[in-house]
Amino acid sequence: LQYNLDYDTDSRKAFGNPTSFEDLCLAMEDLIQKGKIRGWGLCNDNAFGLTACSRTAKALGTTPPCTMQGDFSILDRKSEENGVAEAASPFWENTGFMAYNALAGGMLTGKYLEVPAALDDSNRARAMTSLEKPRGRMDTRGWGGTLYRYRSEAAQEAILEYNKLAKANKMSLTELSLRWCQQRNLITTTLLGHTNMQQLQESLDFMTKKNELPPDLMWEIDRIHMRNRLPLFSSNHVGKDWYGEGEIGEPIP
Repeated sequence: LQYNLDYDTDSRKAFGNPTSFEDLCLAMEDLIQKGKIRGWGLCNDNAFGLTACSRTAKALGTTPPCTMQGDFSILDRKSEENGVAEAASPFWENTGFMAYNALAGGMLTGKYLEVPAALDDSNRARAMTSLEKPRGRMDTRGWGGTLYRYRSEAAQEAILEYNKLAKANKMSLTELSLRWCQQRNLITTTLLGHTNMQQLQESLDFMTKKNELPPDLMWEIDRIHMRNRLPLFSSNHVGKDWYGEGEIGEPIP
């Protein structure tokens, strides 16, 4: 299962020698046996990586991965559609899934609906104010650039639609987003970050509600999704000279 990078010496120079699934599983088992960790998992991997790691570990008699961490939100359902959900299910690898960026870097809180993120704001004076007193990560130069995918035109169109739907059902966009995430079969747990105690308390209130979102509301969410299926991977202004690169320079498969 070694990666074959013999033809690509630049990759070896950039990333070092590749790690095989066997080496990875044996290294994790060594840490477990030494009592340094209790379990291990994967992050941002795909269905092949999850299955290969799990099957390799079982073949070696070592502890398989117990969880997968991945970008997942009402805006980003790719893990439900690219085979990860099936691979992680109890019927196959029985691996938990931890969703991160469930609020899309803060975009699903609604705090950028009226005043755009600093890097997107055409009002320079207002943008500088946002940078000096950031409302969240989207108002910083570092994360604001890195997390642009949550602010693509398609993503913002979807956010507006979800916000309208939330209001029509007498809840906030945050509540709709978190409760939807909680109901997905794939999700074992949702990772959340907060900048103050009020946000933390609101999230706890939403996540501990006993009643689920009704089926008709879940269907309306699905209808928005089907009209705008992968908004994080869309862009309305990719230049012709960007051949092979995406919005922030990431390679396009």
